[in-house]
Amino acid sequence: MSVLPLVFTSGWASGINAYAVVLLFGVFGATGLTDEVPESLQRTDVLIAAGVLFLCEAVADKIPYVDSVWDAVHTVVRPVSGAVVGALLAGESGSLPELAAGAVGGSTALLSHLVKAGTRMAINTSPEPFSNVAMSMAEDLGVAGIVTFAMFNPEAAAVVAAVLLALGLVILGFLAHRIRRFLRRRAQRREERRMASAEVAEGPRRPGG
Repeated sequence: MSVLPLVFTSGWASGINAYAVVLLFGVFGATGLTDEVPESLQRTDVLIAAGVLFLCEAVADKIPYVDSVWDAVHTVVRPVSGAVVGALLAGESGSLPELAAGAVGGSTALLSHLVKAGTRMAINTSPEPFSNVAMSMAEDLGVAGIVTFAMFNPEAAAVVAAVLLALGLVILGFLAHRIRRFLRRRAQRREERRMASAEVAEGPRRPGG
């Protein structure tokens, strides 16, 4: 059986929470629930690092504006993680070239990351923090549920991931105006900080100077 559905699902999940994907795969492999997970993801140091980073993301992802900064930093991390996990899964299975699996996992992770980051920008136009917490918890539960489902029924999980990705892209289009508002607000704050720094650097002006 081709590992492509599992690669696609892991890529989608990596774009939302890459550390959760590595942690879940590693735990599933280490506990013997599946033999699809390569040994490199089951290593103790990998599991510890993924667990610590997952906890960091669990906190940062629920704080308004901090979540968008975290997403910006992970614009490279998540697609790379999706590509690496996909290539490792393909190497373990032997049913798909690793380069092709990496391309599928990385590109899918990039798309789902853009959906996640854009949605958070739109949510951050609202001053209340509760929507951030609710969205973050929904994302974490969704990743855990679909990755677990993919272990036992990869084709069905891939269909669910594809539907969620398509819906996310459509919703992202509807939220475009709120995202632009977020970007304008952030640019305005940067300009205000720059001007304040310039005034401090100039110091108090002498009368008549």
